[in-house]
Amino acid sequence: MIEPLALFIGRRFSKAKRRNKLVSFISVSSMIGISVGVMVIIVGLSAMNGFERELNNRVLAVIPHAQLEGVNTPVNAWKEMQETAVANPRVVAGAPYVTLTALLEKGVNLKPVQLRGIDPSQEANVSSISDYVLGDGWASLTAGNNSVVLGKGIADALKVKKGDWLTALVPSPDPELKLRAPKRIRLQVSGILSLGGQVDHGLALIPIQDAQQYLGMGEAVSGVALKLSDPLDARSIVREVGQTLKEYVYLKNWTQEYGFLYRDIQMVRAIMYLVMVLVIGVACFNIVSTLMMAVKDRAADVAVLRTMGAKDGLIRSIFVWHGLLSGLFGSLIGSVAGCLIALNLTTIVGGIERLTGQDFLSGDIYFVDFLPTELHYSDVLMVSVTAVVLSLLATWYPALRACKLQPASVLSAR
Repeated sequence: MIEPLALFIGRRFSKAKRRNKLVSFISVSSMIGISVGVMVIIVGLSAMNGFERELNNRVLAVIPHAQLEGVNTPVNAWKEMQETAVANPRVVAGAPYVTLTALLEKGVNLKPVQLRGIDPSQEANVSSISDYVLGDGWASLTAGNNSVVLGKGIADALKVKKGDWLTALVPSPDPELKLRAPKRIRLQVSGILSLGGQVDHGLALIPIQDAQQYLGMGEAVSGVALKLSDPLDARSIVREVGQTLKEYVYLKNWTQEYGFLYRDIQMVRAIMYLVMVLVIGVACFNIVSTLMMAVKDRAADVAVLRTMGAKDGLIRSIFVWHGLLSGLFGSLIGSVAGCLIALNLTTIVGGIERLTGQDFLSGDIYFVDFLPTELHYSDVLMVSVTAVVLSLLATWYPALRACKLQPASVLSAR
């Protein structure tokens, strides 16, 4: 294959046995540094992509994007409010809900939870939470049976399973009866919600009719949950919906409770980009050192080329290719290794957790209890191109120094 003369000589310089072993060592270390930097950044960005995917597929698929909640009293005209909200083109669907705080009791085990009364038929329009209820627990969530679907974290804390009975202590809804003993309700576990994260440790589902009966609300509800076409713009959408309502309600959206997750992911991603430039940049400084020493090591060869008529452009290109090859090979090796690790990151981390007996992510703290990963080849391309560009910039100054070598002084010194 015909290749440019500068690339041919640059490859020969890279492959030839060097008289200075230190030059060889620095050259290899620079390539290894670039490889490790590229690999680590690809793995880190894949983990951030995985967290963002799980945030969208798990948390935002289960929790309401927005809620219109009554201020002081339950909402009686919730059907009209729901119709008005859904009329907004950026609102996909709505569903009523009733919320109450309860203390679940099973033997000596106690667990405070949020009981959320829902209508399963309407809830399916705003949430995919039914996909995470094990077995036929969702179908058995019917009114009048005192049924409840518990998050897996709650069930583990209370040491209950499907079919077990437990007691829920619900405070009196009447503000004038603050000193009255809480209402005791017997509930049967009809299903387990296994989302694999923080939601499992604080949410329990009951039929909305039962929740209304427990609180003596009649046909009223606590509010209406909304599913939005663009959850990331929930703040402005719910404000827009609020301006069309006649009722006086709280305008809530998912960012008030879980927004820190999305902000943290974006912040870490930005930090990863900065670290990428710094890590690869430090590795590229080794290329400068390598080429500066290579210029001195190959001074006689350069002098011979100059006496044969080589111009500054050729000499400069030779050393640019000489250094760029380290960046290209380092970037290629790092990209391949990074892709392999990123594609199997969840399995690798799971194996390490089993070997060490330590969980890296706790489900009662984070919204997932495993390390997710999702490889974007655009990230691989961006990191690789950045490494190559920084390697190219690192070769420029040593290449200029090579052009300033004087053949007469070099050969006379030999």
